[in-house]
Amino acid sequence: MNRVAKSKSPARRDVNGSRPPAGEPVQRFRKVLQLELRRGCDDSAVIGGLDQFLRVSGQDSSVAAMLESEAKLAKGYGALGVAARRKWLTALLKAKGTRAKETKTAAQQGRKRAPTQVEEKTEATADPLDAPVTVIKGVKVALKAKLAKLGLHTVRDLLYFFPHRHNDFGDVRTIADLEVGEEQTTIVTVWSATATRFGRRGRTQVVVGDDTGTMRVVWFNQPYLAAQFKTNDQLALSGKVTVYNQQKTIESPEWERVTGEELTHTGRLVPVYRATQGLSQRQLRRIVNEAVERFGSLLKDPLPADLLQRHDLQALVPAVRQAHFPESLEAYETARHRLAFEELLYVQLVVLNRRAAWEEGKAPDFHGDRLLDLYIASLPFTLTGAQRRVLGEVTADLAGTRPMGRLLQGDVGSGKTAVAAAALVLAVANGYQGALMAPTEILAEQHFRTISGLLGNLEVGGRQLKVEMLTGSLKAAQRRTVVAAVASGEIDVLVGTHALVQEGVSFNRLGIAVVDEQHRFGVMQRAALRERSLTGESKTPHLLAMSATPIPRTLALTFFGDLDVSVIDEMPPGRMPVKTVWAAPDQRGQSYNFVRDQIKQGRQTFVVCPLIEESQALQTRSAVQEHERLSKEVFPDLRLGLLHGRMPNTEKEATLADFRAGNLDILVATTVIEVGIDIPNASVMVIEGADRFGLAQLHQLRGRVGRGAEQSFCLLLSDDPSQAARERLQLLEELNDGFALAEADLRLRGPGDYLGTRQSGLPELQAADLSDVKLIEVARQEAIAILKDDPGLKDRANDLLAAAAKRMTRVVSGEMS
Repeated sequence: MNRVAKSKSPARRDVNGSRPPAGEPVQRFRKVLQLELRRGCDDSAVIGGLDQFLRVSGQDSSVAAMLESEAKLAKGYGALGVAARRKWLTALLKAKGTRAKETKTAAQQGRKRAPTQVEEKTEATADPLDAPVTVIKGVKVALKAKLAKLGLHTVRDLLYFFPHRHNDFGDVRTIADLEVGEEQTTIVTVWSATATRFGRRGRTQVVVGDDTGTMRVVWFNQPYLAAQFKTNDQLALSGKVTVYNQQKTIESPEWERVTGEELTHTGRLVPVYRATQGLSQRQLRRIVNEAVERFGSLLKDPLPADLLQRHDLQALVPAVRQAHFPESLEAYETARHRLAFEELLYVQLVVLNRRAAWEEGKAPDFHGDRLLDLYIASLPFTLTGAQRRVLGEVTADLAGTRPMGRLLQGDVGSGKTAVAAAALVLAVANGYQGALMAPTEILAEQHFRTISGLLGNLEVGGRQLKVEMLTGSLKAAQRRTVVAAVASGEIDVLVGTHALVQEGVSFNRLGIAVVDEQHRFGVMQRAALRERSLTGESKTPHLLAMSATPIPRTLALTFFGDLDVSVIDEMPPGRMPVKTVWAAPDQRGQSYNFVRDQIKQGRQTFVVCPLIEESQALQTRSAVQEHERLSKEVFPDLRLGLLHGRMPNTEKEATLADFRAGNLDILVATTVIEVGIDIPNASVMVIEGADRFGLAQLHQLRGRVGRGAEQSFCLLLSDDPSQAARERLQLLEELNDGFALAEADLRLRGPGDYLGTRQSGLPELQAADLSDVKLIEVARQEAIAILKDDPGLKDRANDLLAAAAKRMTRVVSGEMS
């Protein structure tokens, strides 16, 4: 690590290469001991080791008296183990008379010393790491609120809030050696500092120098900084060197005073954290640095010693320190590898525990029946090879009493619903009921029509198989009728929204639950669906989850690890890929002409906007305003409809019915039409503000067209896309394979944005990289082995692992987690 001792400063240094702290010898001595404790007793608080420091410091009589109060170290501090070092240091710091500056004790003052802010706030918590962030110096109510926006509530949160990158400011040079155009650090002395103001704005200009020359430093829009720099102050500056008026200059560099302590913002690999409005990187670094220095050594390693050794993993305390403030890139990678493994292990323990809990129940076993053969024979199409393979996997699961937990993946239009319907038929044929739950009423309505069409002509027990729908918009009388029919067993398959798991809804014999768009449901909703059977029916229903969002293998392994995965990777014959074109801002007129030509040929068009109404914060087109603009200015002669989530359900249904019947030429909508809309005559999808969507969502949206026999098109429009956005949109032009796009989207945006963290409950991984398939698989195997030896992590030896997994459980709340 780049220490200030490496600079050419004439200041006096002590044995650790730093200026001695001001104050009495005992105070200086105590500070070093406290630093050693914070660093995990690794003998790194002073250069040369603590034994040398003890010999030098012991020459002072007050320090010598302090040392005499404790047992002498026979072999020296360096020969002790970590536990013995910690015990000795703690005892020494508690020795009488060590607070040299406390000349007036609380007793002498006739009153008890008031507890400090740190003591007040940590007394109530058993573990100091669970103390609130306000124990950090300078963190008051306003700063606490800003940290909370980043999910930082406790000291532990700060320790595990790892930077997403580091700026390399480790190249320390003299002014003469600074190279123009490169990021470097220099240690300099302030000669003069002046502020120039222009109204509310202005700049600070500082002239600095060292033994080799002088240079100019400028901070724009920060005239207040000038007051912070005094003549002869020693500063460390890091930034890109430029030339102004033939003089070397650094504009708006990172800076900090040289005090003898380790540098935080300059002269090293400097962490860059995920930030929020009103919270600067300097504030975050200072807060995290204090958390690491004061509390880092209190971290207890949850990973067993044999596991660490088997995988050559670094210990926790140094890994956390190096992840934030690494000595080198190699040290950072070593730390990140260990922390990534730990993070992935906790996720695996959570999902595997949930899988074990799901499988504790006993499910009904369903066997092949003539009704399933009749269903397959009645289909108006032939199942693809992929559909037959996946159906075989599903029926094999249903033939056993272990509750099925399977994720059925398939691209838009690949035929997932036909497979799910077969599973529902098998349940009904064996005397059980089936449920299909969808996240929106629009999607539930679509499924109801599809399932009714596929199963409505089948007979079971001498009567027609009955499919019904239950949603929140049903009138009270209708709802009572449906609920009663489900409870009596009169209804064989119930399709609906989360209304299926509301109070008062019970099935007679629920045998299988199908959950569509799984990542939009929480674990509690899945558990509630399992409990919908009437009293007396103790069996756990099978679970089949469906996703039209292709989930990359690493994501499936990590967050959906409690399910077996089946993939329909073959499209029905005759389905033509949707031609996708990104239209530059100046091609909007051409796009509208193309839409008009398609409508003249009898086709229909979707226009999707990212917002319902205009927003000052987001400069993009909204559905309401775009519908009005297109109706009046662009297509006044055509029939346009509007659809968004705030409309009453009856109005939404009427609009969709009009579009489906061909009474509308263009439907302007939000992403409410992302799933569940099947209009074969719609052949054009226009997506406004396409740069604001992820690749996976864009792929879902264009899947709403291309469902008929005609060639379909997707036009991606954006008023001012960035270069990165253009590259993403061009990927969509080139790729029609949803899984290939999903992998690209995951690389570009991360798992949280990939599925939508708020919807899916996926935690934002701090250290792990989901491109590391091998590490994910190793962590999964270790989790399997741990739970095999200790199901549920009940063994006291695994208390730390259980606590860490419990903390992860609180954030992994997605349906498949």
